[in-house]
Amino acid sequence: MKPSRRLEVVLYTRPDCCLCHEAKQVLETVRRRRPFELLEKNVDETPELASLYGQEIPVVLVEGRKAFKYRVDPIKLERLLDRAEESAQRS
Repeated sequence: MKPSRRLEVVLYTRPDCCLCHEAKQVLETVRRRRPFELLEKNVDETPELASLYGQEIPVVLVEGRKAFKYRVDPIKLERLLDRAEESAQRS
């Protein structure tokens, strides 16, 4: 069996964004029960990120796949993490 690695979740955000703050709280709550690596990226730091995500933040990617925009559903997030972990163990 392969050694397990932490799954990666990316939160695309910007300063002073209320929905982004709420999304981060949900992510942190789930993360306490189900550890994963959380990366935060400010969409205003590069024109490319602003173009990709600037109008629909917060955006959350789980293992590189877009999973949420605007709001994060904690139950769906846990299911996505379970599926991503299963997939990683098979490969």
